[in-house]
Amino acid sequence: MRMHTSEPVITDIRALEIIDNRGRPTIRARVFVAGRAVGCADVPCGSSTGSYEAFDLRDGDARYHGRGVRKAIANIHDELKPALTGQNVTNQRLLDRIMVDLDGTMNRSRLGGNAILAVSMAAAQAAAASLHLPLYRYLSAAGHVLPVPQSCLINGGVHAGNELDAQEFCVMPVGAPTFAEATRLVCEVFETLKGILEQKHGTLATNFGEDGGFAPPVRSSKEAMDLLCEAVEQSGYVDDVVYGLDIAATTLYDRAQGMYRFDGRQRTPDGMIAAMLDLVREYPQIVSIEDPLDQDDLGGWKIMVDSLPEVLIVADDLTATNMERLQLATRSGAMNALLCKVNQAGSLTDAMDAARFAQRHKCPVVMSVRSGETEDDILSDISVALNAGVFKIGGPHGSDRGKSFNRFLEIEAELGAVARYAGRDFAQLA
Repeated sequence: MRMHTSEPVITDIRALEIIDNRGRPTIRARVFVAGRAVGCADVPCGSSTGSYEAFDLRDGDARYHGRGVRKAIANIHDELKPALTGQNVTNQRLLDRIMVDLDGTMNRSRLGGNAILAVSMAAAQAAAASLHLPLYRYLSAAGHVLPVPQSCLINGGVHAGNELDAQEFCVMPVGAPTFAEATRLVCEVFETLKGILEQKHGTLATNFGEDGGFAPPVRSSKEAMDLLCEAVEQSGYVDDVVYGLDIAATTLYDRAQGMYRFDGRQRTPDGMIAAMLDLVREYPQIVSIEDPLDQDDLGGWKIMVDSLPEVLIVADDLTATNMERLQLATRSGAMNALLCKVNQAGSLTDAMDAARFAQRHKCPVVMSVRSGETEDDILSDISVALNAGVFKIGGPHGSDRGKSFNRFLEIEAELGAVARYAGRDFAQLA
């Protein structure tokens, strides 16, 4: 293809196998633009993955226990690079469409959703750099909202080595006036919680789960909530903090028996719904519950939405940032908020299309990191571009989590008086 050097055309694409915060392989891609700029992006990876996500292509050989990504990287070099070289890097939708069409499958399984996403995000970074714009401004001229951080301070489920069934217990500092103050509040509660855990359960209780929260030896959701509430109270922020949960119920559901394992008991689907309602009754400051039921129980999800109209019933595994699943769930009334994970969608365009579809249908967007992260802070820019009201950020432990906090702090400072912290309006920004 002939290159028009007056345009910011792609001249090279290179990919590298790197490791994430769990020591597992993932992809770093670089997209080069003629004489101007380079964009770099890393692909996040999840531990608890839904069956409707874009396919994460792995090697399946002896290296890294089968988790290597050399096949996906070869697909970037051998197929994606030739197809995109010479294309204008600022035409994000076209670039993503070329890659999706080249893959030719519904779930990106031939080339790998991780391969396509790596190039997609790196191309966006290169485009922004070529235009001397921050990524959030390149993606949307209207981006100005700093989200409420939904910060996981207690981990359970497949993200921790304890006996707690639910996956995440999060604080949300809605009463802070700015993102900077919200960050301070989260960090202070985090430190207070650490002291409480040491006092009640010993130093081993302050070991960490995959999301940067503590993984204490507790067994029930009420125990975890009591610890969080005590830390918030001791910190002096009772009026400023609400709570979010991620039940990750698909991982707790036995399809053969039609039963859930939750908080030390076997429960029917109706019993699981009752357990969620009991939690909200006992802790009325719970404003968000993610994946309270199995990903295919649309009827149960609708009951949850109807029973808790003031609570965000956040769809993760239910929709997997997949447009067809999202359309099905919104038609069914089975959700009232979307968890947006770019690697579930498989391209930046698909993820942003899903988020904007949800917003048009009055479903707030909760942007989210994955359990497997690197030090790439691109998700913070995407969140601001979408004016998302909530960002599921993990606990403030480690650079893989701190990078998201720090990028939001940078963006808030850059925006100055234009910046708006979502605060108590986090659910009204659809």
